[in-house]
Amino acid sequence: MILWRAIAAAILFAGIPALLAGEIPPDARRSGYSFMGPDTRAMQDDDTSNPGMLFVLDGETLWRKKTGSADKSCADCHGDARSSMKGVAARYPAFDKALARPVTLDQRINLCRTNHQQATPLPYESRDILTLSAFVAHQSRGIAITAGEDPRLAPFVEQGRKLYLQREGQLNLACTNCHDDNFDKRLAGSPITQAQPTGYPLYRLEWQTLGSLERRLRSCMTGVRAQAYEYGAPELVALELYLMSRARGMPMETPAIRP
Repeated sequence: MILWRAIAAAILFAGIPALLAGEIPPDARRSGYSFMGPDTRAMQDDDTSNPGMLFVLDGETLWRKKTGSADKSCADCHGDARSSMKGVAARYPAFDKALARPVTLDQRINLCRTNHQQATPLPYESRDILTLSAFVAHQSRGIAITAGEDPRLAPFVEQGRKLYLQREGQLNLACTNCHDDNFDKRLAGSPITQAQPTGYPLYRLEWQTLGSLERRLRSCMTGVRAQAYEYGAPELVALELYLMSRARGMPMETPAIRP
C-alpha cells in the first residue's frame, strides 16, 4: 500500500512546477476529523465504538501499577490523572531543562520510569507506551494545544519548520506539498489533511491499532522513498514540535480515529 501511495504521489505532482509553501491561516485550520467520512467521525465520537478507548482503559490500569525497583506507580507521584494530567499533553513536546532540548510525551513517560520508578524504558510503539500516552493525552481531550509557547523551544520549532518545508526522497516532496498546498484532495483513496496532530496517539484503521505521531511521520517519509529517522531522533521530535505548535489553539481529540 505504501508503494501505491508513493506512485500516486508521483503521478499527482508530476509536471507541476515548484510549489510555493504557504502557512495555513489560523482561521482556516482544520482538524483531520473534518476530512473524515461520517462513519469514521461517528466511531470517534462514541467512546463505546472508538477502539482507541480500549488503549486508554489499559493505560489507566498501567497508571496505577507499581513497577521498577522503586516499586512506584505513576499515581503514587501524580495522583488522579483526571486532574493532575489535565492539559499536560497539550503542551508536548516540552522543554526538558536537564537535557536542554524538547522531549515528547512518550519520552517524558520513559524519563519518569528511569528516574523515579527505576524501571526500564518502554520500547517505542510498544503497547504499554502507547496505552500510557493515550491515557495521559485523553485527559486533555477538548483542551486547546499550547505546544511551542516556551521561548526556549524557539530554535527547535524553527528546525521542525525547516524539515517540514524540506523536499526529500526519490519523489522529491516536502510535507508542505501535500498538507499545505493540496489538502482536501485525495491520495490513493484517502483524504489529504492539513497535518494538524490533534488526536495522537490515534487509532488508524489501516494499522488496526493505536500509533504515535512519530509512526505516522516515518510512514510519510517511507512513502516519498526517503530514509526515515529512527524513533526518538531529534529531527522527529523537532518536526512533531513544529506540527503541534502549528496546531496551537486547536482542541485535543485523543484518541482520534483516522483511515
